[in-house]
Amino acid sequence: MDWTEIKIKVPVDCTETAEAIANMAVPYGIYVEDYSNLEQDALDIAHIDMIDEELLKKDRTVSIIHIYISDEENPFESVAYLKERYAAAGIDCEIDTNSISEAEWADNWKKFFKTTEIGERLVIRPSWEEYDNKDNRVVLSIDPGAAFGTGTHATTRMCLGLLERYIYPDCTMLDIGSGSGILSIAGVLLGSKHADGVDIDPVAVKVAAENAAMNDMSDKVSFIKGDLCDKMTDKYDVVCANIVADVIISLLENVENFMKDNSVFICSGIIDIREDDVKAAFKKFGFEIIDEETMENWRAFAVKKI
Repeated sequence: MDWTEIKIKVPVDCTETAEAIANMAVPYGIYVEDYSNLEQDALDIAHIDMIDEELLKKDRTVSIIHIYISDEENPFESVAYLKERYAAAGIDCEIDTNSISEAEWADNWKKFFKTTEIGERLVIRPSWEEYDNKDNRVVLSIDPGAAFGTGTHATTRMCLGLLERYIYPDCTMLDIGSGSGILSIAGVLLGSKHADGVDIDPVAVKVAAENAAMNDMSDKVSFIKGDLCDKMTDKYDVVCANIVADVIISLLENVENFMKDNSVFICSGIIDIREDDVKAAFKKFGFEIIDEETMENWRAFAVKKI
């Protein structure tokens, strides 16, 4: 089995949060280089006070998080996921892999992305693959490039499953952290009359607009570069956010400003160890869980304002 090493360099004071996000990409094969307390750690852990000179030269202002992902588990999707999650958390980072250059990305990652049937009605089809639609499913064609969202990640699959249940004809939808645009486009294909997506990554906004055009949805889907909701003023029938637990918790204080009466807020990207924190935030800000999904070690919820 082949493996890809992903190295993430972050400011040392962001190490704990960055490590938690990295664990969301893969629950195994992770270690952290952090030399900020090298001398004290050497005493406490190794009980030595003589340290190799090369170690003493290490940069004390950054940490390097190492992740190891099987090539069968789509390391390219994980890199896109990590870039967007760190951006959403406001963490500056540099992400490198040991075997894949940026120039190689466009061709290499495609072998991991296959046509995927989701729920009762949807199918996500890579733009370069044919699909025999014998079951008359709603087909979403997508070329995510360097943006997160192919439909293969558990968090996206759960979000799509909930959208299938809560999107209804002529509703409006807001997608916070829209990535490749997969959720916004799916919402319209499932019946929404219009969807707005917002993302802080300009590459994601560009890719999402291209994917909307590929699905003949440019007149029904809009993508805006912005810091979550800072550019949005309308109210919507369905709001979704496939991000991370901390960002979802921070959204709960103000997301109702973008929700109509009886609107549904669908949120995914919640690792199981943060489930209780998110549920406590639902209660704190007056939201009731009306539906939920579990896949692998991830959770997704549909909630309404009480």
